[in-house]
Amino acid sequence: MRQIFRYLLLLAVLFSTSGCSTISGWFDSDDDDPMAPVALSDITETVNIKELWSVRVGDGQGDGFYRLQPAVDGEVIYAASADGEVVAVDRRRGKTLWEIDLDLALSGGVGVYNDVLLLGSSEGLVLKLDASTGEQLWATALKGEILSPPQANGKVVVVQTYNGKLQGLDFATGQLLWTYSSTVPLLTIRGTSVPILENNRVYAGFANGRVLAFDAQTGSIVWEVRVAIPQGRSEIERIVDIDGTMELAGNELYAVSYQGSVVAVNVESGRKIWQQKASSFSGVSLGFGNVYVADESGTLNAFMRNGEGVRWSQGALGYRQLSRPMPIGGYVAVGDFEGYVHILSQVDGDFVGRVKVDSDGVRADMLSEDGILYVFTNDGELAAYEITAKS
Repeated sequence: MRQIFRYLLLLAVLFSTSGCSTISGWFDSDDDDPMAPVALSDITETVNIKELWSVRVGDGQGDGFYRLQPAVDGEVIYAASADGEVVAVDRRRGKTLWEIDLDLALSGGVGVYNDVLLLGSSEGLVLKLDASTGEQLWATALKGEILSPPQANGKVVVVQTYNGKLQGLDFATGQLLWTYSSTVPLLTIRGTSVPILENNRVYAGFANGRVLAFDAQTGSIVWEVRVAIPQGRSEIERIVDIDGTMELAGNELYAVSYQGSVVAVNVESGRKIWQQKASSFSGVSLGFGNVYVADESGTLNAFMRNGEGVRWSQGALGYRQLSRPMPIGGYVAVGDFEGYVHILSQVDGDFVGRVKVDSDGVRADMLSEDGILYVFTNDGELAAYEITAKS
């Protein structure tokens, strides 16, 4: 197995033709690779993990290194596959309510707002669907692959594209309202952050290591903060993408970059409250007073939300290409490249359970709702699990 950054660059890095010679020899065999995925050790399971239901959704993430994540709205969970299948499923019973085939290569989704779904294609098409039927309401063509779910507030739809643009569309018509273009570095990990749209503000992270706040209606910049500063001589060493999911809690925004930092930012002023060294492309989550980050090295860290450092670290999943951690009850779940979902205690990071969902891996964000964990695998299995303590 190659080093994690080699894997990312092979599948997920955009580079110029003039720079191709710099990668010569990277992919030679190395049986003693210190960054090979760590083999799993036996654990003492103290929770019951019960599969409630599972359904198939097209070809899942496809071959484009996508992270098409499901979305929950009320009693329904929505999911979309890279080959264009979209489904609505009763999240309690696992019954499919409707399904459609858009005959499109989807790469960003699913976004949900009230009674509509929002999706993005690899060709830059933004789709608005009726959430109750799957009927297409409008489609708008943009330039650039859409790798994260479009977001909406009933007035504006915000879309981030891989070419460094953030764009606002009219919610009712899909008409383009505004465009912001960021500076895109020579090398960038394949992905974009998921924009957050709250109280007429848009928060978005970019491949240049910056998080910006915008006025949702006009696209004007409210503030800008640097999460990471590119360092090193090579373009690889200077990659500082903010690619994963950010979290907003009250007046605090949490974000993490690759080869940079995890930060807490005051959303009113844009002032950085605290930062800690970290490197992740899957994003952050919050729970039990912690900010969870799955480091690119495979270490799961629980940073204290007050900025006083690390509460605990779990390093037994080294280089297993971890998904974004997802708190559920008193636990936190994380998926890996072999399709295992690991359950850890939020208190101390100890393992309490493990389940193999499939063999193709878990890359997309998992969801937690009312004590149920929803997992959408790379291979297209959407499954619901109930996690309870053993008596």
